[in-house]
Formats: sequence, structure tokens, C-alpha cells
Amino acid sequence: MSEFHQQPNVFVNHVTIKVQELKRSITFYKNIVGFQVLEQSETIAVLTSNGTTPLLTLEKRGEVVPKQPRTTGLYHFAILLPNRKELGKFINHLTEQRFQITGAANHEISEALYFNDPDGNGIEVYCDTPPSSWRWQNGLIHATNSQLDFESIAADANGELWEGLPPQTLMGHIHLHVSDIKRAEQFYHQGLGLDVVIRMDDHALFFSTGGYHHHIGVNIWNGTGAPQPQKNSVGLQNFTINFPNEKAKQTIVQNLQSLQYSVSQINGNYVTNDPSGNEIILAVGK
Repeated sequence: MSEFHQQPNVFVNHVTIKVQELKRSITFYKNIVGFQVLEQSETIAVLTSNGTTPLLTLEKRGEVVPKQPRTTGLYHFAILLPNRKELGKFINHLTEQRFQITGAANHEISEALYFNDPDGNGIEVYCDTPPSSWRWQNGLIHATNSQLDFESIAADANGELWEGLPPQTLMGHIHLHVSDIKRAEQFYHQGLGLDVVIRMDDHALFFSTGGYHHHIGVNIWNGTGAPQPQKNSVGLQNFTINFPNEKAKQTIVQNLQSLQYSVSQINGNYVTNDPSGNEIILAVGK
């Protein structure tokens, strides 16, 4: 497991998204992305990479309308593979499937592919570069958007066949559309206690704990003041932030409440919303 996705760090470990056709989405996430189905009903499918740990939940409750443009919510969730070889195997799999991606980049801190699910929910699949190679200055990490070397990564697969997501796969991070970058910084930095590790001028921020390049990203690329989507729109339902213990979680609950953010208890979990309406479950890891 990534050192940045275990105690004592605070990180995103589960995402729930809304989809229009559950059966179609399950087929996509199994055959293209490589998840296994851990649990399934008429309204939800819980997906895993190792057969026991939920990483992604697909939800279709009632009538779900298509993804609404220029709103707050999910930009992408990011699936972290354990190494470059697995990313190479995934690239070879997508090539065999003739699946069209929407983007790719060498960020220096990571190598990443970008694409959408059948409903337009954004997905990143990536592997980290060695943390010893990351460049830090004044508490901020240097990241780039260079061209991805597909051939080199694919060659690292060493001819091994893709067999789905490896068991060590994690929910690496989540990236959100927000309506106000300053309010987002207050919420995620002062409220949730995450460190600001990347600043992209005045339009995007990235937060983490434990020296990771980011556990959460936010941007205003849908416009300052972007509205929230309809409750039944395709997109983000919620995501879960994992705390190392109950004391750490309670401290954050108190921080949020002192900043006048609402925190409620639903089904035994603490739930809050960022200033742009993105719903967050605050949980303690098992």
C-alpha cells in the first residue's frame, strides 16, 4: 500500500457516483477499468480491486438526469496503480480494446491517463513516480504537464497480460469543480486541516497530508460562481475522507463547526458539504 494512503495520513478512500444505467456502468467498470463487483442490488454496485475493500460505488436511485455542464462537482476521481508496470499493462489493454482516452500526461510526480465513463464521469488512472524524485520548494511541489511516453510505459509491462486492477490498487485522489477558490481553500486547509501543496495561479489548488502530491484537488474551470448540479444529476454523490482515529476526526468536526460549516450525523457517519455543495463523509479507517 502507498505510504501516503495509510495512517497517520488523512486521505480519500472511497467515492460514490450517480449513473443513469447501472448495468451499463457495471459492464464498463469491469471490462474497461478492471474492477470486481463486491456487492450489488437494483440501485447500487460496490466495486473493489482486491475482493474486500470498497473503492467505488455506482448508484442509480430513481430518475437520474444526464451530467450537467458548467456546474460544481466531480472533475475526476483517480485510481492509483501500484507501479509503472501495471500502468503499462492497462495501456496495452486499452489499446486492445480500441478505447478512446481524453488525455494523458507526465506530471513528473505521476504518469496519468484520463477518460470518461459512459455517463461522462471523469476518471484518471495513474501511477506515482518515486517520491524521492519529487521537487519541493517552500512547501509546494513542482508538477508538469509533459507528453506521456506511452511506448516506454507499455514496454514496462514486459509482455504480461492485463488481468484487471491489481489488488494493491487504491483510490488515489479526487479532483473537484468548485465555485470559489478562496472559500475552498478555507474549507479544505483550515477546516479539514489539509496542506496546500500545489497552487495553479488563482484557478486551482491541490491539498494533501503526509507530503503527498495531492489527495484532493479543486478548480474553478467551470467558472467562478458555478452553480451546483441538480440532486439527481449524473456525477458525484459523495466521497469519504479517512482519518487515523476518532480523536483526529472529532478535531476536524470541531474545526469545521468553528468555521460555521454544518456537520451532521447520518447513519452513524459524520457528513459535511464543502462551500460548493460537494458532500463528504468523515470516517475512521478500520
